[in-house]
Amino acid sequence: MSVPRLEGQGVSIRPLRLADIDDCCRLYHEIGWDEPGLSPSETRDQRQAWLDWALRNEQQLAALHQPPYGERVICDGDGAFAGLIGIVPRLEPFGRLPGLGGDPDARLTAEVGLFWALRPAWQGRGLATAAARLLSGWMFESLGLQRILAGTEYENAASIAVMRRLGMRIEANPAQEPRWFQITGILEAPQTEGRNTSPPEPAAASARL
Repeated sequence: MSVPRLEGQGVSIRPLRLADIDDCCRLYHEIGWDEPGLSPSETRDQRQAWLDWALRNEQQLAALHQPPYGERVICDGDGAFAGLIGIVPRLEPFGRLPGLGGDPDARLTAEVGLFWALRPAWQGRGLATAAARLLSGWMFESLGLQRILAGTEYENAASIAVMRRLGMRIEANPAQEPRWFQITGILEAPQTEGRNTSPPEPAAASARL
């Protein structure tokens, strides 16, 4: 169930490598995801520990025939490190969304999600959309998912635009709580002739540009 290298027009997705540590550090620093109070060396050690875990995690999930959770590298047409994209678990009250039941008391459900993050210098080129289209297409085909949900913040217009370009239906949390459950994009599996594609439980995604 490992994700293979995926190739698209001007974009590709490949597995993480130990040599990606500096690019990963730069990515998270540039998008403001460094943990406050840590020195640069402490931040790098934190990222290194994550990268070591991510590589082991991919191997163990494949050995256990589990879903291939984890991040992969987005490369531009020249093969440069542009960002990360991955399949991640999410725990959110999706049943509260109007299009997924509209139950204000819906409990949390664990779902399969999609994550992406691009370095600022590569934003605005369509790479996030192209990479998300590549990986979501593989997820529908190889994992047999019925739908994928992408989540982001109200003010993240760039990520919402990516969701729209992917053909997602955009829904907002009708309540103020929980604060981290804000905007959700819903992408249904492509219709297949002769196949019943009525949606089961949703899958979820976290999106960041």
